[in-house]
Amino acid sequence: MTMSPEAEERLRRLTRILDFPGMLVGKAAAWLIVPMVGALVYEVIARFGFNSPTMWAYDATFMFYGALFMLGAAYTLGLDSHVRADFLFNIMSPRWQGLIDFLFTLCLFFPAMYFFTVATFDYALVSWYRGERIPTSPMMPIIYPLKTVMPITGALLLIQGVSELLKSYFSIVTNRRFRTPTEEAGA
Repeated sequence: MTMSPEAEERLRRLTRILDFPGMLVGKAAAWLIVPMVGALVYEVIARFGFNSPTMWAYDATFMFYGALFMLGAAYTLGLDSHVRADFLFNIMSPRWQGLIDFLFTLCLFFPAMYFFTVATFDYALVSWYRGERIPTSPMMPIIYPLKTVMPITGALLLIQGVSELLKSYFSIVTNRRFRTPTEEAGA
């Protein structure tokens, strides 16, 4: 099977469009590391330098890291940087790699992300409705903004999953690994 240059260009354009939300949110979320590290540094100085620990630093760090981890998931998927058994996968032809990715994305990834997104949407909605707070913390900060990140993450992963499905299709049809223009320029 082959793919015409025009079809390949349309597919590349579509994957760039689908990759954009995850890339944008992932790069923006990466900046959460700055206040997270700031809270940690402040806590260490306050605790060990002045013997005056804070009530808020652990909760802030927990929430910043949780949001950073979740919002970066689609970006990481788009970069093909999630953990995989590469020692087996890399000895296969690009067509077989694409076929495996295509089937797993379709049969495992999409159902899991769909149910995750639906379940966490309700979870976040109830949390907003109740004005939920973290009961195990002495400060009892609000938790619903962090819970809102969960369905957003699910939606971003679903969008990124469509892009990954198209990239797998490309590999099946052409027996070539889908490479982004950035990858091609660096190679």
